[in-house]
Amino acid sequence: MKKLELWQRYQKYLNVNETVGLALDISHMQFSDNFLKDMEKPMQEAFGQMQTLEAGAIANPDENRMVGHYWLRSPELAPTEELCTEIKQTVAKIKRFSADIHQGVIKTPDSHLFENVLLVGIGGSALGPQFVYQALGKQEGMNFFTFDNTDPEGIDQVLGQIGQGLQRTLVLVISKSGGTKETRNGMLEAKAAYEKAGLDFSKYTVAVTGTGSALEQTAQQDGWLEIFPMWDWVGGRTSELSAVGLLPAALLNIDINAVLKGAADMDEITRQPQIEQNPAALLALMWYYAGDGKGKKDMVIIPYKDRLIFLSRYLQQLIMESLGKEKDVSGNNVYQGIVVYGNKGSTDQHAYVQQLREGLSDFFVTFVQVLQEREGRLMEVEPGITAGDYLQGFLLGTEQALYENERESLTITLNEVNETSIGALIALYERAVGLYASLIHINAYHQPGVEAGKKAAGTILGLQTKVLEYLKNNAGRALTLEDIAAGVGQPEELGTIFKILDYLAYNDRGIEKKTGSNYCKGTYQA
Repeated sequence: MKKLELWQRYQKYLNVNETVGLALDISHMQFSDNFLKDMEKPMQEAFGQMQTLEAGAIANPDENRMVGHYWLRSPELAPTEELCTEIKQTVAKIKRFSADIHQGVIKTPDSHLFENVLLVGIGGSALGPQFVYQALGKQEGMNFFTFDNTDPEGIDQVLGQIGQGLQRTLVLVISKSGGTKETRNGMLEAKAAYEKAGLDFSKYTVAVTGTGSALEQTAQQDGWLEIFPMWDWVGGRTSELSAVGLLPAALLNIDINAVLKGAADMDEITRQPQIEQNPAALLALMWYYAGDGKGKKDMVIIPYKDRLIFLSRYLQQLIMESLGKEKDVSGNNVYQGIVVYGNKGSTDQHAYVQQLREGLSDFFVTFVQVLQEREGRLMEVEPGITAGDYLQGFLLGTEQALYENERESLTITLNEVNETSIGALIALYERAVGLYASLIHINAYHQPGVEAGKKAAGTILGLQTKVLEYLKNNAGRALTLEDIAAGVGQPEELGTIFKILDYLAYNDRGIEKKTGSNYCKGTYQA
C-alpha cells in the first residue's frame, strides 16, 4: 500500500477519545474494508453479553460468582444498593486511612511517620499496583517495595533495600482467600524480619482480603492496623481499581479519584455499540483478525515510555489468564489464548525487533506512544532535536520498517501518562478482553489452569513431607532413590522424588547425598 493510501486509511480508522486523552490507530493492520462489516453481528452479540455481565449475571460458573470490576469505578451500576454502598464506603475508608498515615494520625510505634510501603502479594495483587506505581509514583511520595514471589533470595534482596527503614515501613498483605501460599510465605518472612528487629509486626500491618478468610482471622486476632475488603466478584487480574490497587496508590500520593474517573470515562466510551467509535471493540477485532480468532499470532507490547515498562507484564496476566482456555463455553476443546510479551521502546529495537522485521511473522505489535516528552523545559541534544524527538523517530521508523516487510501493528497514543490516562488504559484492556472472549466463545473470568497448578504444588509438597519423614524414620541408613520411592508408596514418582532430594541435600536440609556411578545414581540418608 502506498503512503498516501495508508494516510487515507489512517484518517478513516483513527479512533480519538479526547475526554481521556487516548487514541487508537489500526491503519497498519491489513484487514479488508469488509472485515468490520462482516464482524458486526458477532460484535453486537458481544456487546449484549457485556451488558448482561455488567447487570450482575453469574459469569464465573466454577464459583457461582458475578464479575463486577466495572462497578468499582461506577458504583451506581452495581446490581444492588448494598454493593453500591460497600464500594463507596471502601473508597472513603481508603482515603481516610491514607490521610491518617500521611498526616501522622496513624504512626509507627515509636511515633514517627511511615516512610515506606511493603506490599506482600502475587499475581494481580502485585502486578497492578506495580504497574500503577511505576507509571504514576511521585518523588515526594512514600517508597514502594514488594514481596511478589516465594523466592527467599528475592525476599532478602528487598529487605536489604529497605534496611534500617523497616521500622518506618507499612506492610500491606493482599490475598482474597488468605490461602495463597506465596503471599502467606511472604507474610511470614516479613513478620520474622520485624520480630528479628525487635518490632511488633501487628503494629505495622494492614490486610486486604475476603470476608471470613484465614488472613482476616489472623489480622483480627493479632490486632493489625486495618482490614480492607476483597469481594468475591472481583478477580485478581481485574482488581487494580479495588482496595488491592487503590490503597497502595492512595498511600503513594496517587490521585485515585482521577484514576477511577479515567476508567469510568473509558467504560462509557467502550459501551458504545458503534464499532468504529469504540476503541475496545476495535482492539478486540484486531486481535481476532491478527490471529484468525484462534490466537495464531503473539501480541508484542512496546510502550515508548520508561514509566510504562510494567504495562506488558500487567497485560500478560490480564490477557493470558483470561483468554488461555482449553474449553469454550459449550465444553468443546478449543485451546485458545494469545501470547503476550514485550518490554519498552527503544530498548526493544536493540533486542528482538531484528526478528520482528525479518524473522518469523508470528506476531503483531502494539506500540504505545506518549505525546508529552517531559514536564518542564525541553533540552536539545542536537540543534532543534531533543531526546524525545529521537524516541518518536524510533517509534515511527520501527512502525514503518515493520509495515514495509508486511508485519502488522497498531498504536495507542496517550497525550500524557497521568492518573486519567492510566485509569482509561486499564479499563480499555479489561473491556477488550471481555469482548474478545465473547467473540471466541470462551469464559474470560475463570482460571481452572491456575487452580490446577496450585493443587499440583500442594501434591509435591505433600510428597516432600513423606520423603523427609521416611528418611528420618530410617536415620543412618544409606537409601537408594528406589528404596525411598517404594518406602513412601510412590514408585512411579522417581523423577519427582529425585528432584526433591537433590534440592533438600543441596540446601543442607538434614539430607546427605552420596553420588554413585552418575549424577542420578547414589544414596541418601538423614
